[in-house]
Amino acid sequence: MAVTDTQNPLLGETTCGSLLQQLQLIWDEVGESDEERDKMLLQLEQECLDVYKRKVEQASKTRALLLQSLADSRAELSSVLSALGEKAFAGIPDKSSGTIKEQLASVAPLLEELCIQKEERIRGFADVQLQIEKIREEIAGTLKIGQQIETPIVDKEDLSLKKLGEYQSQLQELQKEKSDRLHKVLDFVSTVHDLCAVLGLDFFSTITEVHPSLNDSVSVQSKSISNDTLSKLSTMIVALKEDKKMRLLKLQDLAAQLTDLWNLMDTPMEERELFSHITCNISATVDEVIVPGALALDLIEQAEVEVERLDQLKASKMKEIAFKKQTELEDIYARAHIDIDPASAREKILALIDSGNVEPSELLAEMDSQILKAKEEAMSRKEILDKVEKWMSACEEESWLEDYNRDDNRYNSSRGAHLNLKRAEKARILVNKIPALVDTLVAKTHAWEEDRGMLFMYDSVPLLAMLEEYTMLRQEREEEKRRQKDQKRIVEQHTTEQESVFGSRPSPARPLGSKKVVGPRTNGGGSNGTPSRRLSLNAHQTGSNGARSMSRDGKRDSNRAVAPVNYVAIAKEDAASLVSATDQLPATP
Repeated sequence: MAVTDTQNPLLGETTCGSLLQQLQLIWDEVGESDEERDKMLLQLEQECLDVYKRKVEQASKTRALLLQSLADSRAELSSVLSALGEKAFAGIPDKSSGTIKEQLASVAPLLEELCIQKEERIRGFADVQLQIEKIREEIAGTLKIGQQIETPIVDKEDLSLKKLGEYQSQLQELQKEKSDRLHKVLDFVSTVHDLCAVLGLDFFSTITEVHPSLNDSVSVQSKSISNDTLSKLSTMIVALKEDKKMRLLKLQDLAAQLTDLWNLMDTPMEERELFSHITCNISATVDEVIVPGALALDLIEQAEVEVERLDQLKASKMKEIAFKKQTELEDIYARAHIDIDPASAREKILALIDSGNVEPSELLAEMDSQILKAKEEAMSRKEILDKVEKWMSACEEESWLEDYNRDDNRYNSSRGAHLNLKRAEKARILVNKIPALVDTLVAKTHAWEEDRGMLFMYDSVPLLAMLEEYTMLRQEREEEKRRQKDQKRIVEQHTTEQESVFGSRPSPARPLGSKKVVGPRTNGGGSNGTPSRRLSLNAHQTGSNGARSMSRDGKRDSNRAVAPVNYVAIAKEDAASLVSATDQLPATP
């Protein structure tokens, strides 16, 4: 039988039917029985069935695997979406859309994309959590310089953007707190640097006592910001400020001592300039002292050495210094018109210094106390003394005005006449104010004496006595003026009567002199009308002290003249002579 007989003539391929035909031909040629043939055909069918079963089972297993893979992919896809916080994702195929392989083919890229997104999200969470943990340890102070933090474990079940946002918000709050703490630390470090510069301290060794990271060699972001560091910095600043305050007070005290010693010993400016860097802060506040090294310990020691040297020099010049202070005290009393005994005071000072029983510093302190008390007393008398000066000045102008009014040539067109006229106008205004000024002086002096329980002495004379004497003499003068006017009127009347009898006018009588009120004067009394500062009451004072007053240079002024004791009596005698002269005139017939 030819081989070509077994092939399909249409397709040219071997098929089951062609093979069965070829088997039939073979069986016919061999002569197989029908039973054998049926048996062999049944065997062939069974073998074909087994092959189909195996193929079906294999296909079923493959389908099951594909379905499981698809289910796993869908489950993983759902898990990733849930972890990422996504409720749905565009592009996920429906279970009824397409074959299993098509569904797998569409799910695989989506799953890969979501897995990549998940890994990125995990890295984002890890980075944020790492920063949070680092800042927390920095605030707690448990992170050392250069120490690396282990990567924190990320919860892969919750990678949602909401959770990430919470972590980021927490990180921002911590970053803000870190920034605030860092600025505070830097401000503290800057303050410590400035204080160390002023105090002359080593900044590096001082600041590293708080924390090594505060050194300038460490980056800003790596500096310690813990509560312990902030507390130590704050405590250090308080201590440095207190040290600065104490040093400034000590330096100012030394500067004041230097200035006092210089003034006592008249130290030249060239020598004082050598310590100008010390005395320049004598009145400065703590915050105003910012010059580096201004309060260094060596500077304070230098000032202490100089004060000690000047103290030793002061002891050797004690007499000169003490007499200088005594002169200052005498000048204060002289300007205040308080009478003292300078000679006995100087003798007492000299005796104390020579005896050695008193420390120079104690003696000078006592004299300083006396000077302070003298200044206070002079200040309490200042208002009254100012008015006394005005009163004396007004009395001088009054005396000048009387001399001016007695001058018959005062209206002549001589040189300076217009100036005298202006002065006379001002003097009249001033003289009219004298009564009110005297009343004010009396009231204020009474108040002063009642407040202090003592008399107000003016160059050893009670001021109230001076004012009362002046008031009395002024009243007598006013009465004398009225008497002179009356006498002049009588004389003129008598002259008129004579003229009517004899027909001629007699020569005018000699002008009557007017008595001046004795007021306090500045230079001694004389015939030229220059008044004295003393009233006639001074003549009643016993001893030489009553007629002398202290001048500004501490010397006694013994040349001041006083008004005569019998001034009022002299004035009365003049008035009596006028009356007797009038009586000698011929009577009217």
